[in-house]
Amino acid sequence: QVQLVESGGGLVQTGGALRLSCAASGFDFSWFNMVWYRRTPGKEREEVAIISNKGDSSNYADSVKGRFTISRDNDKNQAYLQMNSLKPEDTGVYYCNVERPTWGWGQGTQVTVSS
Repeated sequence: QVQLVESGGGLVQTGGALRLSCAASGFDFSWFNMVWYRRTPGKEREEVAIISNKGDSSNYADSVKGRFTISRDNDKNQAYLQMNSLKPEDTGVYYCNVERPTWGWGQGTQVTVSS
């Protein structure tokens, strides 16, 4: 059974930083590209950052490029999202999952950036 557990969210001021973690189980983690998604108020869930299965390439949404860094540890079945220079528009619930998932989602972790 696939499980995805996100953690590390919280309340920060504009310009602050957070590091999100994602613990994955129930599938062969090292086979899959991993994606951090977010759902912000009034918007559909969007892809924020993606990392290749080996961790040797990554890509970012334009809105977070230069501020967020995605990484992974295949030995620990974990993915991470370092978020710096946070802005109020980064507020939302952040999820990790594989690219184009065919299974369910974790509970996500809430990130709130105050102005």
